[in-house]
Amino acid sequence: MKKTIALSLVLAASMSLAACSKKADDASANAADTMAAEAVDGAENAADASMNAADASMNAADNAADAASNSVDAAADAAKSAVDSAADAAKK
Repeated sequence: MKKTIALSLVLAASMSLAACSKKADDASANAADTMAAEAVDGAENAADASMNAADASMNAADNAADAASNSVDAAADAAKSAVDSAADAAKK
């Protein structure tokens, strides 16, 4: 009788440990999945921010090149106008 009760208690204890460890494993797996998903989201956000910064940099460089080209064109136009004015003055 004592052996049956002891065996029943051992069986109950082992079943409760098995049940608890399953929940702990599930919780650990869920936490790991959540952390992995958050890490992926963070990496995607960082990549998006990096691409946006690169795009902004390229746009700024393009705008600077356009401004330099406009300045060169304006200087060439001014020089042509000065030459034309000097030629007209020389003809008179």
